[in-house]
Amino acid sequence: MRWTVGTPWLGALLAGVGCSHATAVLAPPPDGSACDTAQAAIAREADTRAMPWSAAQHLAANFPNNRVSWLMTDSAFQTYIVKANAKNFGRCNDSGCFLFAAPTGRILSAIEQSMTNGKHDPAVLGRALGLPAKKFEGPLRLMTLDLGTTRTCARLPVDSDPGAWKCTRPEDSDCFKFGGYTSGGLPEVMVINAQVSHTEVREVP
Repeated sequence: MRWTVGTPWLGALLAGVGCSHATAVLAPPPDGSACDTAQAAIAREADTRAMPWSAAQHLAANFPNNRVSWLMTDSAFQTYIVKANAKNFGRCNDSGCFLFAAPTGRILSAIEQSMTNGKHDPAVLGRALGLPAKKFEGPLRLMTLDLGTTRTCARLPVDSDPGAWKCTRPEDSDCFKFGGYTSGGLPEVMVINAQVSHTEVREVP
């Protein structure tokens, strides 16, 4: 795959505000200790709701090497990250900046399948990820974060998370359903305060 690596200052679904520098570890702690007190409590509640499943099992089963990725349109990236000089990715409130992320391998595979004549096909990419094609129209940016080395907070997504749009009909597909998977079957986690300086950014034409 021939994609252009993002601009150097970036340090090897969305705007953010600052966060303290993280300490490197080999793997994300399964007990939620990478999260602050409030997010750790939400993580425990989500694990209880998901029993016998848990965030630790979900990460081990679906996220090889603890790497997560997400996509943004280039226009959103320029507006909410570059022009805003954002420190974190995600939808931000007083509690932090929140984003849904998927396994890096699944995202890379979907992009590769969608490439035709040097450009991605939004319809093919959307089908591969189980998400609406309109989310992938135009040039994209692919973000990749190593949860372990950056010690970033990650947990199962819950209904109250920013961007978790509620389903109103059983047949709805572009909406949130609890359990760690998109309505299209793609594994997902909620990542809190993903620092721009710790994230790899690539262009997807």
